Amino acid sequence: MKSPRTAIAILILGAQLILIAWSRTTMARYFCWAPFDMQTDYSVDVTLHGRKLTAQEIRQRYRRPAKGTDNRSVQNLIDIFQGYEERYAGPDKAEIRLRYRINGKEQQEWRYPR
Repeated sequence: MKSPRTAIAILILGAQLILIAWSRTTMARYFCWAPFDMQTDYSVDVTLHGRKLTAQEIRQRYRRPAKGTDNRSVQNLIDIFQGYEERYAGPDKAEIRLRYRINGKEQQEWRYPR
């Protein structure tokens, strides 16, 4: 019989391999050891109660700049913005327009609510 250490090591490595394989099939790559292979340039516009938020207000609300570059999947940004609205905003839901470009390719757009 294998030692408990060997069994634990095999379980950890097996779990990591499964998570890496899974992360390659989804936009959210939180559990991937592979280097980040996406660079997302983005800008976000947020409207709350009919008023467009300033860059400073966006940074305070989401803890992200209104315009910038993220070296992870765009899903990371989407999760930040959508997550805030669904968990913390309560009745004060904002309208979000996220424009982004992945690895310099064509610009795309994501909106909340959809």
